[in-house]
Amino acid sequence: MRRLLVPLVALALIVSASPAASAAAPPTLTQYARDTWRSMAAMADPGTGLVADNIQGDLSRPSTYTSPTNIGGYMWSAVVARDLGIISKAEARRRVAQTLDTLAGLRHHTPSGMYYNWYDPRDGSVITVFPDDGSLVTPFLSSVDNGWLAAALRVVEGAMPELRAKADRILAPMNFGFYFNPSAVSPIGTRGLIRGGFWDTAPPNTCSVPQNGVWFTCNHYDITVTEPRIATYLGIGAGQIPQTAYFDTMRTLPDNCDYSWQEMQPHGFTTTHLGRSVYEGSYRYQGITFVPSWGGDMFEALMPDLFVPEAKWGPRSWGRNHPATVAAQIEHGLNDAKYGYWGFSPASKPSGGYDVWGVDAMGMDTNGYPSDVQGSRYDAGFGDCRPAGPAPTYGDGVVTPHAAFLALPYAKGPVVANLAKLRRNFAAYGPGGFYDAIAVGSGTVAKRYLALDQAMIMGALGNELANDVLRRSFVTPRFERAVRPLLAQETFNIPAQQNLPQLREVR
Repeated sequence: MRRLLVPLVALALIVSASPAASAAAPPTLTQYARDTWRSMAAMADPGTGLVADNIQGDLSRPSTYTSPTNIGGYMWSAVVARDLGIISKAEARRRVAQTLDTLAGLRHHTPSGMYYNWYDPRDGSVITVFPDDGSLVTPFLSSVDNGWLAAALRVVEGAMPELRAKADRILAPMNFGFYFNPSAVSPIGTRGLIRGGFWDTAPPNTCSVPQNGVWFTCNHYDITVTEPRIATYLGIGAGQIPQTAYFDTMRTLPDNCDYSWQEMQPHGFTTTHLGRSVYEGSYRYQGITFVPSWGGDMFEALMPDLFVPEAKWGPRSWGRNHPATVAAQIEHGLNDAKYGYWGFSPASKPSGGYDVWGVDAMGMDTNGYPSDVQGSRYDAGFGDCRPAGPAPTYGDGVVTPHAAFLALPYAKGPVVANLAKLRRNFAAYGPGGFYDAIAVGSGTVAKRYLALDQAMIMGALGNELANDVLRRSFVTPRFERAVRPLLAQETFNIPAQQNLPQLREVR
């Protein structure tokens, strides 16, 4: 998992949301949007329009590094803030135009059009010494981070016609086919995966593959329910990656003993799509059937859904999996671990730093992302191949508010109730909205804001309160023609009418 942190200082006065935008929405959601935007504005450097990776909870001391994901998140957040009446059209245009102008001048990899993972938001220089610890950095170009930047550029093109030309000058050269390796073989025998990324200078002491004038990572992304699928979608939508790549990732690892190291034994069936053999495996936890992510977190499962209307386009695949994922996270927090709260995704550590949080039972990685500070593990065993481990005893659960916001399309009532409890019962809310993570047993709060997590909150609120603004702006007819039929033809191994009482409205 890549390192994430948060942004810079340029506080702007925030006007209240317009009545038209929020008439049908609970007042708490519009308040959350106003306050969350305040943190994004505080992280944006006034001279460059680049947003820092993280900032302290009092909106002072922004970090001195940023990433393509953070920069993209700031731009789509500005679109949301405009459409909710938090900032004016002129301010949104000024902010996004400044960011685009800076992006156009940043050093990047010209043959692929891709951007480096770390820049200094104060002047746009590429970072070669990491500010937090002084470690040397070999500049890297990540497929997934560039995917989020490209997603934001598509949103700008769709939502701000006056800036379309500026955005397209950056987006058009971005070739996700550069990351695609047609020879890569997954554990289920399919061929054609995207790489994690590349260096344009030889990396020291790191596995790499020299090719096309760069050094590619040895790893490829071979899991379906994980955030790099945004890069695959973008490549398919632009005609840079073949459509078969969508079916070459794994819904689960195989169900035989060679893969008994995974979290649990999957169950499913094998079918064929576009000539590719696809094992439609799924897991079952607390009576809920779902297709797992790698770590069992909400970020992997639901962030791409902010832009691609997966549940609508794939009613028998994502339309079943997204509600099941949300329901299982709620079930974990309320009834299995009994924290009283839910929403688990990579975020800050309440004690300082950053870590991966999730529901271990919901991820393929046996040593997956824990939901508590103690790192409690779930082990269901693997049929006759591996006996089950002892039942976990959960400790100080770490709830991450952005994870709950991502669930808004599937459990609005439970989301609103969960967030209200967090705000009422903990010192979990500051001038920029919800702090990044709360250890609900001890009450320890990570009082800082991460640009990525705040941008996910803004995106989720924009879709909820402004008529799917990110999806409407992101999707073009060409993209829909290329991607929608892929999602539509698949049926995940999840019951069509699965009973999910966890998603009922909470009063």
